[in-house]
Amino acid sequence: MKKNFLLILTSLFLNGCVLFNTVSYEITMRTETSGSALVRIYDICTDASNEEEEMNDVNNVFDYAAKSSQFIADQEIEGKKITNRKLFVEGNQLNGMLSFDFDDINKVEGIQFDDPYYYLTLNPEDSVVSTNGQLFEYDNYKRIVWDKSIRVLKFTMFSEDTDKPGLKKMSVYFNKEN
Repeated sequence: MKKNFLLILTSLFLNGCVLFNTVSYEITMRTETSGSALVRIYDICTDASNEEEEMNDVNNVFDYAAKSSQFIADQEIEGKKITNRKLFVEGNQLNGMLSFDFDDINKVEGIQFDDPYYYLTLNPEDSVVSTNGQLFEYDNYKRIVWDKSIRVLKFTMFSEDTDKPGLKKMSVYFNKEN
């Protein structure tokens, strides 16, 4: 997941010093290939090893992803029309929410439509926390499959243990930046 999955998060977090615990997708299909998506990112942290890297991560999250028009333009190039984005704190965790419309389901993390199924192929080490589709696990990959009769495709992925030593909760910057 960290290398081949979640392209939207790569755009969001650029240099890879920003980590998160889980990410969930709720994709509502309007037609067989178009719809809208709601992405929730939980417990955003940094593993920066110095102040310069940490400030770069803070700027990427709070300025670029949460506020800039450049982020919206970058996502539009990838086929995602941003309709809403926000950061919020729950407890001591900084979370993010992003919603967007799309005309091509393939632009949503590489989900494919092959009538009568939608499917998402993942690396074998990727950790699927939950889905309303069927999860198949093979030696070389995992695959989530949804019948096209399911109009809302849901899945949650685990990314990183954000309670491990060396990580800093980005929630400490929320009130300073907003």
